[in-house]
Amino acid sequence: MIDMNETQLKRSISLPVLFLYGLGTMVGGGFYALSGKVAGEAGMAAPLSFFIAGILAFLNVFTFSELASRYPVSAGEAKYVQEAFKSKWFSGIVGWLVILTGVVSAATLSVATIGFLQDLVSVPESIGIIILVVLMGLICAWGIGESVKVVLIITIIEVGALFYILFSKGENLSQIPDIITNINVHFTDGFPFIGVLAGAFLSFYAFIGFEDMVNMAEEVKNVKKTLPKAMIWAVISTTVLYVLISITMIVTVSPNELAIANAPLAKIIEKDGTLVTWFFIVISILTGLNGALVQIVMSSRVLYGLGKEKKAPQLFSVINKKTQTPIEATVFATAIVLVLALFFPLMGLAEATSFIILIVFTILNISLIWIKKQENETPKDIKIYPIWLPYLSLMACLGILFFKIFQ
Repeated sequence: MIDMNETQLKRSISLPVLFLYGLGTMVGGGFYALSGKVAGEAGMAAPLSFFIAGILAFLNVFTFSELASRYPVSAGEAKYVQEAFKSKWFSGIVGWLVILTGVVSAATLSVATIGFLQDLVSVPESIGIIILVVLMGLICAWGIGESVKVVLIITIIEVGALFYILFSKGENLSQIPDIITNINVHFTDGFPFIGVLAGAFLSFYAFIGFEDMVNMAEEVKNVKKTLPKAMIWAVISTTVLYVLISITMIVTVSPNELAIANAPLAKIIEKDGTLVTWFFIVISILTGLNGALVQIVMSSRVLYGLGKEKKAPQLFSVINKKTQTPIEATVFATAIVLVLALFFPLMGLAEATSFIILIVFTILNISLIWIKKQENETPKDIKIYPIWLPYLSLMACLGILFFKIFQ
Protein backbone atom coordinates (compact mmCIF):
# COMPACT_ATOMS: atom_id res chain seq x y z
CA MET A 1 0.00 0.00 0.00
CA ILE A 2 1.27 3.51 -0.93
CA ASP A 3 2.10 5.86 1.92
CA MET A 4 0.54 9.16 0.84
CA ASN A 5 2.84 11.20 3.11
CA GLU A 6 6.07 9.34 2.47
CA THR A 7 7.33 11.75 -0.18
CA GLN A 8 6.84 15.50 0.20
CA LEU A 9 7.07 18.41 -2.23
CA LYS A 10 10.54 19.99 -2.28
CA ARG A 11 11.03 23.62 -1.16
CA SER A 12 13.36 24.89 -3.87
CA ILE A 13 11.88 28.21 -5.07
CA SER A 14 13.39 31.55 -3.94
CA LEU A 15 11.96 35.10 -4.19
CA PRO A 16 13.63 36.05 -7.52
CA VAL A 17 12.64 32.74 -9.09
CA LEU A 18 9.05 33.03 -7.82
CA PHE A 19 8.81 36.62 -9.05
CA LEU A 20 9.95 35.60 -12.53
CA TYR A 21 7.65 32.58 -12.40
CA GLY A 22 4.72 34.87 -11.57
CA LEU A 23 5.76 37.29 -14.31
CA GLY A 24 5.86 34.35 -16.70
CA THR A 25 2.34 33.29 -15.75
CA MET A 26 1.00 36.67 -16.87
CA VAL A 27 3.32 38.05 -19.53
CA GLY A 28 2.77 35.50 -22.22
CA GLY A 29 0.39 34.04 -24.74
CA GLY A 30 -2.61 35.98 -23.45
CA PHE A 31 -1.07 39.34 -24.32
CA TYR A 32 0.63 38.12 -27.47
CA ALA A 33 -2.61 36.60 -28.80
CA LEU A 34 -5.28 39.02 -27.53
CA SER A 35 -3.66 42.49 -27.49
CA GLY A 36 -4.87 43.11 -31.03
CA LYS A 37 -8.42 42.07 -30.10
CA VAL A 38 -8.35 44.51 -27.18
CA ALA A 39 -7.35 47.27 -29.62
CA GLY A 40 -10.28 46.22 -31.77
CA GLU A 41 -12.65 46.68 -28.81
CA ALA A 42 -11.25 49.90 -27.32
CA GLY A 43 -9.52 51.52 -30.30
CA MET A 44 -6.99 54.18 -29.36
CA ALA A 45 -8.07 53.79 -25.71
CA ALA A 46 -6.70 50.22 -25.54
CA PRO A 47 -3.98 51.21 -23.01
CA LEU A 48 -6.76 52.32 -20.65
CA SER A 49 -8.34 48.86 -20.94
CA PHE A 50 -5.06 47.26 -19.90
CA PHE A 51 -4.69 49.76 -17.05
CA ILE A 52 -8.18 49.00 -15.72
CA ALA A 53 -7.51 45.27 -15.93
CA GLY A 54 -4.21 45.83 -14.11
CA ILE A 55 -5.96 47.72 -11.31
CA LEU A 56 -8.44 44.84 -10.97
CA ALA A 57 -5.57 42.35 -10.72
CA PHE A 58 -3.70 44.62 -8.27
CA LEU A 59 -6.70 44.85 -5.92
CA ASN A 60 -7.10 41.08 -5.91
CA VAL A 61 -3.42 40.41 -5.32
CA PHE A 62 -3.74 41.76 -1.75
CA THR A 63 -6.52 39.28 -1.03
CA PHE A 64 -4.47 36.40 -2.37
CA SER A 65 -1.35 37.66 -0.62
CA GLU A 66 -2.98 37.72 2.81
CA LEU A 67 -4.77 34.41 2.34
CA ALA A 68 -1.58 32.72 1.12
CA SER A 69 0.31 34.10 4.10
CA ARG A 70 -2.34 32.75 6.47
CA TYR A 71 -2.64 29.33 4.81
CA PRO A 72 0.49 28.51 2.74
CA VAL A 73 -0.66 25.24 1.14
CA SER A 74 -1.29 23.78 -2.31
CA ALA A 75 -4.91 23.98 -3.48
CA GLY A 76 -4.89 27.29 -1.59
CA GLU A 77 -8.20 28.63 -2.87
CA ALA A 78 -10.10 25.59 -1.59
CA LYS A 79 -8.32 25.86 1.75
CA TYR A 80 -9.24 29.54 2.09
CA VAL A 81 -12.93 28.85 1.54
CA GLN A 82 -12.78 25.91 3.94
CA GLU A 83 -11.31 28.12 6.67
CA ALA A 84 -13.91 30.83 6.07
CA PHE A 85 -17.08 28.79 5.86
CA LYS A 86 -16.13 25.40 7.35
CA SER A 87 -17.78 23.71 4.38
CA LYS A 88 -15.94 20.88 2.66
CA TRP A 89 -18.33 20.65 -0.26
CA PHE A 90 -18.14 24.40 -0.97
CA SER A 91 -14.36 24.47 -0.71
CA GLY A 92 -14.23 21.42 -2.96
CA ILE A 93 -16.33 23.24 -5.58
CA VAL A 94 -13.97 26.22 -5.47
CA GLY A 95 -10.99 23.90 -5.87
CA TRP A 96 -12.53 22.34 -8.94
CA LEU A 97 -13.37 25.80 -10.33
CA VAL A 98 -9.69 26.72 -10.00
CA ILE A 99 -8.71 23.52 -11.79
CA LEU A 100 -11.27 24.32 -14.50
CA THR A 101 -9.78 27.79 -14.90
CA GLY A 102 -6.31 26.34 -15.26
CA VAL A 103 -7.17 23.70 -17.83
CA VAL A 104 -9.41 26.03 -19.87
CA SER A 105 -6.64 28.65 -19.87
CA ALA A 106 -4.06 26.04 -20.89
CA ALA A 107 -6.37 24.94 -23.71
CA THR A 108 -6.79 28.58 -24.80
CA LEU A 109 -3.04 29.06 -25.02
CA SER A 110 -2.56 25.74 -26.77
CA VAL A 111 -4.99 26.77 -29.52
CA ALA A 112 -3.33 30.21 -29.76
CA THR A 113 0.10 28.60 -30.03
CA ILE A 114 -0.95 26.42 -32.94
CA GLY A 115 -2.39 29.55 -34.60
CA PHE A 116 1.02 31.26 -34.25
CA LEU A 117 2.73 28.17 -35.63
CA GLN A 118 0.50 28.13 -38.69
CA ASP A 119 1.90 31.55 -39.64
CA LEU A 120 5.24 29.80 -40.17
CA VAL A 121 4.37 26.32 -41.42
CA SER A 122 1.27 24.46 -42.51
CA VAL A 123 0.36 22.17 -39.61
CA PRO A 124 -2.96 20.31 -39.22
CA GLU A 125 -4.52 21.93 -36.15
CA SER A 126 -5.63 18.74 -34.42
CA ILE A 127 -2.30 16.95 -34.85
CA GLY A 128 -0.40 20.03 -33.71
CA ILE A 129 -2.54 20.39 -30.58
CA ILE A 130 -2.11 16.72 -29.64
CA ILE A 131 1.69 16.84 -29.98
CA LEU A 132 1.92 20.17 -28.15
CA VAL A 133 -0.27 19.25 -25.15
CA VAL A 134 1.34 15.83 -24.66
CA LEU A 135 4.81 17.43 -24.74
CA MET A 136 3.82 19.97 -22.08
CA GLY A 137 2.37 17.24 -19.90
CA LEU A 138 5.67 15.34 -20.06
CA ILE A 139 7.62 18.47 -19.04
CA CYS A 140 5.31 19.05 -16.07
CA ALA A 141 5.69 15.43 -14.94
CA TRP A 142 9.48 15.66 -15.27
CA GLY A 143 9.92 17.80 -12.14
CA ILE A 144 9.05 21.19 -10.64
CA GLY A 145 12.62 22.42 -10.82
CA GLU A 146 12.83 21.50 -14.49
CA SER A 147 9.38 22.97 -15.24
CA VAL A 148 10.25 26.27 -13.53
CA LYS A 149 13.57 26.46 -15.39
CA VAL A 150 11.78 26.08 -18.73
CA VAL A 151 9.27 28.76 -17.68
CA LEU A 152 12.04 31.15 -16.58
CA ILE A 153 13.98 30.78 -19.83
CA ILE A 154 10.90 31.49 -21.94
CA THR A 155 9.88 34.37 -19.62
CA ILE A 156 13.22 36.11 -20.13
CA ILE A 157 12.88 35.73 -23.92
CA GLU A 158 9.28 36.97 -24.11
CA VAL A 159 9.84 39.96 -21.81
CA GLY A 160 12.98 40.81 -23.78
CA ALA A 161 10.90 40.79 -26.98
CA LEU A 162 8.45 43.28 -25.48
CA PHE A 163 11.32 45.58 -24.53
CA TYR A 164 12.60 45.32 -28.10
CA ILE A 165 9.26 46.67 -29.31
CA LEU A 166 9.30 49.40 -26.69
CA PHE A 167 12.78 50.64 -27.57
CA SER A 168 12.74 50.04 -31.34
CA LYS A 169 9.39 51.80 -31.76
CA GLY A 170 9.79 54.19 -28.85
CA GLU A 171 10.15 57.21 -31.13
CA ASN A 172 6.51 56.73 -32.09
CA LEU A 173 5.52 57.64 -28.55
CA SER A 174 6.22 61.26 -29.50
CA GLN A 175 2.85 61.17 -31.27
CA ILE A 176 0.99 60.90 -27.95
CA PRO A 177 0.68 64.69 -27.35
CA ASP A 178 -0.84 65.12 -30.83
CA ILE A 179 -3.23 62.23 -30.18
CA ILE A 180 -4.36 63.81 -26.90
CA THR A 181 -4.70 67.24 -28.52
CA ASN A 182 -6.79 65.85 -31.38
CA ILE A 183 -8.66 63.28 -29.30
CA ASN A 184 -11.97 64.20 -30.95
CA VAL A 185 -10.52 63.03 -34.28
CA HIS A 186 -9.70 59.59 -32.89
CA PHE A 187 -13.05 59.20 -31.12
CA THR A 188 -15.47 60.57 -33.69
CA ASP A 189 -18.43 58.82 -32.05
CA GLY A 190 -17.47 59.88 -28.55
CA PHE A 191 -15.19 58.21 -26.06
CA PRO A 192 -15.75 54.41 -26.26
CA PHE A 193 -16.61 53.68 -22.62
CA ILE A 194 -18.29 50.38 -23.51
CA GLY A 195 -15.37 49.43 -25.73
CA VAL A 196 -12.88 50.24 -22.98
CA LEU A 197 -14.73 48.07 -20.46
CA ALA A 198 -15.14 45.26 -22.99
CA GLY A 199 -11.43 45.55 -23.70
CA ALA A 200 -10.68 45.49 -19.96
CA PHE A 201 -12.65 42.26 -19.52
CA LEU A 202 -10.82 40.66 -22.44
CA SER A 203 -7.41 42.01 -21.42
CA PHE A 204 -7.90 40.69 -17.88
CA TYR A 205 -7.17 37.29 -19.38
CA ALA A 206 -3.62 38.54 -20.00
CA PHE A 207 -3.23 39.11 -16.23
CA ILE A 208 -4.48 35.71 -15.18
CA GLY A 209 -1.72 33.72 -13.57
CA PHE A 210 -0.63 35.64 -10.48
CA GLU A 211 -3.17 33.66 -8.45
CA ASP A 212 -1.43 30.46 -9.56
CA MET A 213 1.53 31.44 -7.41
CA VAL A 214 -0.32 30.54 -4.20
CA ASN A 215 -0.47 26.93 -5.33
CA MET A 216 3.33 26.76 -5.25
CA ALA A 217 3.27 27.55 -1.51
CA GLU A 218 4.61 24.15 -0.39
CA GLU A 219 7.59 24.52 -2.72
CA VAL A 220 8.65 28.08 -1.78
CA LYS A 221 11.40 29.00 0.67
CA ASN A 222 10.31 31.29 3.56
CA VAL A 223 6.85 31.22 2.04
CA LYS A 224 5.01 33.68 4.35
CA LYS A 225 7.31 36.54 3.34
CA THR A 226 8.39 35.46 -0.12
CA LEU A 227 4.99 34.77 -1.65
CA PRO A 228 3.29 38.15 -0.92
CA LYS A 229 6.29 40.13 -2.16
CA ALA A 230 6.62 38.11 -5.35
CA MET A 231 2.89 38.39 -6.15
CA ILE A 232 2.66 42.15 -5.67
CA TRP A 233 5.76 42.98 -7.69
CA ALA A 234 4.79 40.58 -10.46
CA VAL A 235 1.40 42.30 -10.92
CA ILE A 236 2.89 45.82 -10.80
CA SER A 237 5.59 44.94 -13.32
CA THR A 238 3.11 43.30 -15.69
CA THR A 239 0.70 46.26 -15.58
CA VAL A 240 3.41 48.81 -16.35
CA LEU A 241 4.76 46.68 -19.19
CA TYR A 242 1.33 46.08 -20.75
CA VAL A 243 0.34 49.76 -20.67
CA LEU A 244 3.64 50.89 -22.21
CA ILE A 245 3.57 48.25 -24.95
CA SER A 246 -0.11 48.85 -25.77
CA ILE A 247 0.59 52.58 -26.16
CA THR A 248 3.45 51.72 -28.51
CA MET A 249 1.17 49.39 -30.47
CA ILE A 250 -1.62 51.88 -31.16
CA VAL A 251 0.74 54.68 -32.22
CA THR A 252 2.61 52.34 -34.58
CA VAL A 253 -0.23 50.37 -36.22
CA SER A 254 -3.91 51.29 -36.42
CA PRO A 255 -6.27 49.47 -34.00
CA ASN A 256 -8.24 48.07 -36.96
CA GLU A 257 -5.12 46.43 -38.39
CA LEU A 258 -4.15 45.06 -34.98
CA ALA A 259 -7.62 43.59 -34.49
CA ILE A 260 -7.39 41.35 -37.56
CA ALA A 261 -3.74 40.31 -37.11
CA ASN A 262 -3.09 36.71 -36.01
CA ALA A 263 0.14 37.81 -34.33
CA PRO A 264 -0.35 41.53 -33.51
CA LEU A 265 3.12 42.02 -32.03
CA ALA A 266 4.71 40.61 -35.17
CA LYS A 267 2.56 43.07 -37.15
CA ILE A 268 4.16 45.99 -35.31
CA ILE A 269 7.70 45.08 -36.32
CA GLU A 270 7.05 43.65 -39.80
CA LYS A 271 8.86 46.61 -41.40
CA ASP A 272 12.01 45.55 -39.53
CA GLY A 273 12.43 42.66 -41.97
CA THR A 274 11.27 39.10 -42.54
CA LEU A 275 13.82 37.62 -40.16
CA VAL A 276 12.69 39.82 -37.27
CA THR A 277 9.02 39.08 -38.03
CA TRP A 278 9.65 35.33 -38.03
CA PHE A 279 11.60 35.70 -34.81
CA PHE A 280 8.59 37.35 -33.17
CA ILE A 281 6.29 34.62 -34.40
CA VAL A 282 8.64 32.07 -32.82
CA ILE A 283 8.58 34.07 -29.58
CA SER A 284 4.78 34.17 -29.73
CA ILE A 285 4.82 30.38 -29.98
CA LEU A 286 7.12 30.19 -26.94
CA THR A 287 4.83 32.48 -24.94
CA GLY A 288 1.86 30.24 -25.64
CA LEU A 289 3.88 27.21 -24.56
CA ASN A 290 5.05 29.03 -21.45
CA GLY A 291 1.59 30.10 -20.30
CA ALA A 292 0.02 26.72 -20.98
CA LEU A 293 2.85 24.95 -19.15
CA VAL A 294 2.32 27.14 -16.08
CA GLN A 295 -1.42 26.44 -16.09
CA ILE A 296 -0.91 22.68 -16.27
CA VAL A 297 1.56 22.87 -13.36
CA MET A 298 -0.98 24.89 -11.34
CA SER A 299 -3.90 22.58 -12.12
CA SER A 300 -1.94 19.49 -11.13
CA ARG A 301 -0.90 21.12 -7.83
CA VAL A 302 -4.51 22.00 -7.00
CA LEU A 303 -5.53 18.43 -7.80
CA TYR A 304 -2.74 17.24 -5.54
CA GLY A 305 -3.95 19.48 -2.72
CA LEU A 306 -7.58 18.41 -3.15
CA GLY A 307 -6.46 14.79 -3.07
CA LYS A 308 -4.69 15.36 0.24
CA GLU A 309 -7.83 16.99 1.62
CA LYS A 310 -9.94 14.04 0.36
CA LYS A 311 -11.97 16.36 -1.87
CA ALA A 312 -10.71 14.50 -4.93
CA PRO A 313 -9.56 10.91 -5.48
CA GLN A 314 -6.54 10.24 -3.26
CA LEU A 315 -4.71 8.93 -6.30
CA PHE A 316 -4.04 12.56 -7.19
CA SER A 317 -2.20 13.13 -3.87
CA VAL A 318 0.52 10.60 -4.68
CA ILE A 319 4.00 12.14 -5.16
CA ASN A 320 6.36 10.21 -7.38
CA LYS A 321 9.58 9.41 -5.48
CA LYS A 322 11.85 10.00 -8.46
CA THR A 323 10.44 13.23 -9.91
CA GLN A 324 8.87 14.55 -6.67
CA THR A 325 5.83 15.62 -8.69
CA PRO A 326 2.18 14.44 -8.65
CA ILE A 327 2.28 12.50 -11.91
CA GLU A 328 -1.28 11.13 -11.77
CA ALA A 329 -2.68 14.63 -11.21
CA THR A 330 -0.53 15.96 -14.05
CA VAL A 331 -1.76 13.28 -16.47
CA PHE A 332 -5.39 14.01 -15.60
CA ALA A 333 -4.98 17.78 -16.05
CA THR A 334 -3.16 17.28 -19.35
CA ALA A 335 -5.93 15.01 -20.67
CA ILE A 336 -8.62 17.63 -19.92
CA VAL A 337 -6.56 20.34 -21.61
CA LEU A 338 -6.25 18.17 -24.71
CA VAL A 339 -10.01 17.60 -24.97
CA LEU A 340 -10.84 21.30 -24.55
CA ALA A 341 -8.19 22.44 -27.03
CA LEU A 342 -9.43 20.01 -29.67
CA PHE A 343 -13.13 20.90 -29.48
CA PHE A 344 -13.49 24.60 -28.48
CA PRO A 345 -12.48 27.89 -30.23
CA LEU A 346 -9.91 30.39 -28.97
CA MET A 347 -12.14 33.36 -28.06
CA GLY A 348 -14.75 31.21 -26.33
CA LEU A 349 -12.05 29.60 -24.19
CA ALA A 350 -10.48 32.96 -23.31
CA GLU A 351 -13.75 34.57 -22.25
CA ALA A 352 -14.76 31.48 -20.28
CA THR A 353 -11.44 31.59 -18.41
CA SER A 354 -11.86 35.24 -17.43
CA PHE A 355 -15.45 34.70 -16.32
CA ILE A 356 -14.67 31.66 -14.15
CA ILE A 357 -11.64 33.23 -12.50
CA LEU A 358 -13.59 36.39 -11.64
CA ILE A 359 -16.22 34.22 -9.94
CA VAL A 360 -13.43 32.56 -7.93
CA PHE A 361 -11.97 35.96 -7.03
CA THR A 362 -15.39 37.12 -5.84
CA ILE A 363 -15.75 34.09 -3.57
CA LEU A 364 -12.25 34.53 -2.14
CA ASN A 365 -12.76 38.21 -1.36
CA ILE A 366 -15.93 37.29 0.54
CA SER A 367 -13.98 34.53 2.31
CA LEU A 368 -11.24 36.90 3.48
CA ILE A 369 -13.78 39.47 4.67
CA TRP A 370 -15.58 36.76 6.67
CA ILE A 371 -12.33 35.42 8.16
CA LYS A 372 -11.23 38.89 9.27
CA LYS A 373 -14.62 39.67 10.80
CA GLN A 374 -14.61 36.44 12.85
CA GLU A 375 -11.19 37.08 14.42
CA ASN A 376 -10.92 38.28 17.98
CA GLU A 377 -7.29 39.32 17.59
CA THR A 378 -4.91 39.89 14.69
CA PRO A 379 -2.68 36.87 13.96
CA LYS A 380 1.09 37.36 14.20
CA ASP A 381 3.82 36.56 11.67
CA ILE A 382 1.53 36.91 8.64
CA LYS A 383 0.84 39.70 6.16
CA ILE A 384 -2.32 41.63 7.16
CA TYR A 385 -3.97 44.30 5.00
CA PRO A 386 -6.88 46.68 5.82
CA ILE A 387 -10.34 45.11 5.50
CA TRP A 388 -11.45 47.78 3.02
CA LEU A 389 -9.12 46.26 0.42
CA PRO A 390 -11.07 42.99 -0.03
CA TYR A 391 -14.31 45.02 0.00
CA LEU A 392 -12.98 47.21 -2.82
CA SER A 393 -11.71 44.18 -4.72
CA LEU A 394 -15.09 42.46 -4.31
CA MET A 395 -16.95 45.46 -5.76
CA ALA A 396 -14.54 45.63 -8.70
CA CYS A 397 -15.00 41.92 -9.51
CA LEU A 398 -18.78 42.15 -9.29
CA GLY A 399 -18.80 45.30 -11.39
CA ILE A 400 -16.91 43.78 -14.33
CA LEU A 401 -18.92 40.55 -14.09
CA PHE A 402 -22.25 42.38 -14.19
CA PHE A 403 -20.99 44.48 -17.11
CA LYS A 404 -20.17 41.32 -19.08
CA ILE A 405 -23.47 39.64 -18.22
CA PHE A 406 -25.64 42.62 -19.21
CA GLN A 407 -23.48 43.93 -22.07
